[in-house]
Amino acid sequence: MEISEIKAQLSITDVLQYYGVELIKNKQCLCPFHDDKTPSMQVYTNTNTVYCFSGNCAKSGKSIDVIDFIMHKESVTKHQAIIKAKAMVVPPAATQPSITKKPVEGLSEVLLILKEQLPRSRNATAYLQTRGLIKLKAIGSNHRNGNDKIQYKYPHLKNCIVFPLQDAQDNTVSFYGRSFKNELRNKHFYSSNRKGLYPAYPDTTTKHLILTESIIDAATLELHAKLPTHTAVLACYGTNGFTPEHAEAIHRLNLLQDIVLFFDGDEAGRTAATKLQSQLQKDYPNITIGVINTPKDEDINSLWINHEDSNIFTILLNESLKKIAQTQPKATPPKTKQVPQKNQLYYINNLIAQSGIIGEENSRLLLFIIASSYKTNKPLHAIVQGSSGSGKTHLISKIADVMPRENVLRFTRITESALYNFSEDMLVGKLIVIEDLDGLKEEALLAFRELVSNHQVSSGVSIKDKKGNIKSTTKIVKGIFSSMSATTKGAIYEDNMNRSFLLAVDESAAQSSKIIDYQNKRYAGEISSHSEQKAVEELQQIIRDLQNIPVINPYATQLELPNSVHKKRRLNEMFQSIIKQITFINQKQRTLKNGAIYTEIEDIEQAIEILFDSIILKIDELEGTQRVFYETLFKAFKNNPFTRFEAMAVTGLKKTQLQYHLNQLVQLEYLQQFGFSNRGFKYKIGFEDSITTIKKDLKKHFKNQLKILKETMPANATEHQRTPTERQTNTRIE
Repeated sequence: MEISEIKAQLSITDVLQYYGVELIKNKQCLCPFHDDKTPSMQVYTNTNTVYCFSGNCAKSGKSIDVIDFIMHKESVTKHQAIIKAKAMVVPPAATQPSITKKPVEGLSEVLLILKEQLPRSRNATAYLQTRGLIKLKAIGSNHRNGNDKIQYKYPHLKNCIVFPLQDAQDNTVSFYGRSFKNELRNKHFYSSNRKGLYPAYPDTTTKHLILTESIIDAATLELHAKLPTHTAVLACYGTNGFTPEHAEAIHRLNLLQDIVLFFDGDEAGRTAATKLQSQLQKDYPNITIGVINTPKDEDINSLWINHEDSNIFTILLNESLKKIAQTQPKATPPKTKQVPQKNQLYYINNLIAQSGIIGEENSRLLLFIIASSYKTNKPLHAIVQGSSGSGKTHLISKIADVMPRENVLRFTRITESALYNFSEDMLVGKLIVIEDLDGLKEEALLAFRELVSNHQVSSGVSIKDKKGNIKSTTKIVKGIFSSMSATTKGAIYEDNMNRSFLLAVDESAAQSSKIIDYQNKRYAGEISSHSEQKAVEELQQIIRDLQNIPVINPYATQLELPNSVHKKRRLNEMFQSIIKQITFINQKQRTLKNGAIYTEIEDIEQAIEILFDSIILKIDELEGTQRVFYETLFKAFKNNPFTRFEAMAVTGLKKTQLQYHLNQLVQLEYLQQFGFSNRGFKYKIGFEDSITTIKKDLKKHFKNQLKILKETMPANATEHQRTPTERQTNTRIE
């Protein structure tokens, strides 16, 4: 930003207000650069300057613009003053089209403006000073002379210190306002449809959690308390303000050892803390739940104000935990922990979303499951179909990113003999990512199929012995790996598809909209790259922690796929293997018995839901991208003929891709072609596909299968197939 732009966008009155210099009548003010008893500084809004007329002022006799004012007031260099002025500039709406259309819908932008406004409000800064919170950074002020558009959008937050409430991805999703007008009866306000937590969702490495009664109290602990490592603070929203979102945040904490309730010392606070302690103890019987004995009629913030010593918090915390340890010994045996009452795959899928993989909920989770199987003795494989530029390569690459990097091998291309020339064990226990399966030559594809099917390839080679003599020998390369590949031509790789799970990338307008919206939020600063990286690291750690434990499925003999499935025997093997892998991933939520973990009905339900689209692709005569193409044409031209240009308009495909799909559908008689080539062929729907009916029948089939399984549990499942409540005493693998 140029100096001229700064001076054009930053008014001298804003600068005066920032430094607490009040205008008096006739645009005069007390000069801040000398001991001024009567107003001697004149403000010229037309030139955006001030001028001091006092002979006692060192700055008298020259005009002072916004940058000079900051330089003199802060006693800094001109360069430093320019940087400060840039930070004070709030760009006008004309330079921010998104704000012009939706002036206050970007909560991150709103918070930025509120933070800029905060130092300009004497009442707001005085309130924070008296509360010992003046050094808080991520807060703002919505005061009388603030941004008109924000006050119009959030009238209930007027005259409030505003705190951001954040979701699991560290995005600001709503606001809490604490009035600094103490004469008001109600001092607490929230933006509509309150969601999010303060100060944030606890980090997944958290071992000790402190719940406070209010946001002010949480802010006080965050700012002043000397908390142990791996300790997080989380604010409730009042005495009855423990919400399902708080519970969800706690469910994420696999390493959690204890929860301490630090509520107010009045009767309402003590009663609420006791009630919440009882509730949490039922949910987490093997986690220590304690209540701080807060002095009567005190709260966390008042304790700090009255003592101004962070040791007061340390003393209270230590006393509470010591008392709890004496009366409530840990019930969990060494190296075991209670099964968390949560859906592990749901949690993983949320982390995948947080890592930056948008939409494709079932596909991304299925790919994660398949990729993670490299840790087993029978890894799985996936082929992702999609047109050029559809994001298929991006999808498998992002899934590979959340796997431990030391175990991932990525290939853009593989030469004919490359797979024969690896060292014997280099491909064992790895995830292989082939970004473009179409670029592999036939010899490379043959070697790849052999590795997938037989877990090794062998070749006859000539080598020299120690004496220099040439002799023939066999070179073996083992291939116990999982793989993900991307292709635009799935039908060409029939042999590969028989051995792989088949997925079609979502090329719909809705998916494109999701991706674009996410990209825009990232550029707007509403999505933290730090939170993305945290999610990636947590997913990598989840995989690293998995142990190669045998899996037993007591329901395997009762599962049956419908007869309409193409190549039923091979698909049945894949179906059983994905159930096994889901159980494997859920190992820390399953009971270890006789050295093995057992599949539960929940694992089968998840497998059916995740695999449904892939099974449909196996049944469907059309490959994934052709199905999407046909469905788009059917919807647009069900009863009307159309040209290839009209097809191009509704599908968004380029000429070569479009013609390929048209020719394929004509050959399969899904489309009829008529007219003359020199005038341009026309097309019409030739066959109304019944894929919707097939989907309904398949869902009904699986629903009946699950019903039968639940009604006829095998005898050997009695000890490991129980409800979550019945499994409270079970232990998980550490």
